Amino acid sequence: MGSSNRKPVHLAVYDTLADWETGHTTAYLARAGCEIRTVGASPDPVRSIGGLRIQPDIALDDLRPEDSSLLILPGADLWDTSGDLAPFARKAREFLDADVPVAAICGATAGLAREGLLDDRAHTSAVSFYLAATGYKGGERYADTDAVTDGKLITAGPTEPVAFAREVFGLLGVYEGEVLDAWYRLFHDSDAEAYAVLEAAGQ
Repeated sequence: MGSSNRKPVHLAVYDTLADWETGHTTAYLARAGCEIRTVGASPDPVRSIGGLRIQPDIALDDLRPEDSSLLILPGADLWDTSGDLAPFARKAREFLDADVPVAAICGATAGLAREGLLDDRAHTSAVSFYLAATGYKGGERYADTDAVTDGKLITAGPTEPVAFAREVFGLLGVYEGEVLDAWYRLFHDSDAEAYAVLEAAGQ
């Protein structure tokens, strides 16, 4: 897997971020040896929807795609109530232009739609009309499924944190094949038989 040589994964953090949407992803990336670093609009602490106080490791302006394996954009009320998070969508453009992966879930997909990043890529979100309300031009590329990977971009809706994690693990090669499938079946379907596959693989 080579995680020890992998560049850090960066998790965007901002006020009202949805705690539950990226928990599976960050926890199991960390368990696999990936360093997780948080990125805020500034160095100032933020507070999640669940009231968790998070101190960003770095500021958004200091984040360079070449120093990262992946940028994760969680959902947040602020994606739909203000333009405050638009700089994170612009950073996502920088990452994709540099061929570095971006993973967006829930409201962050609307932020990417407004930035024009979903016009020419297959994608998903909560529901199609949620993204249509942004006025974006990618409606024909919308897929009504749990999560979508198109090149280096992953998207998912708010009810699919496990599928979101599955796509991230697959794209980064953290878990693959039978192990990736077993991980998904365990956490999505409570499939007890998946335990045996993971144990045999040392996970």
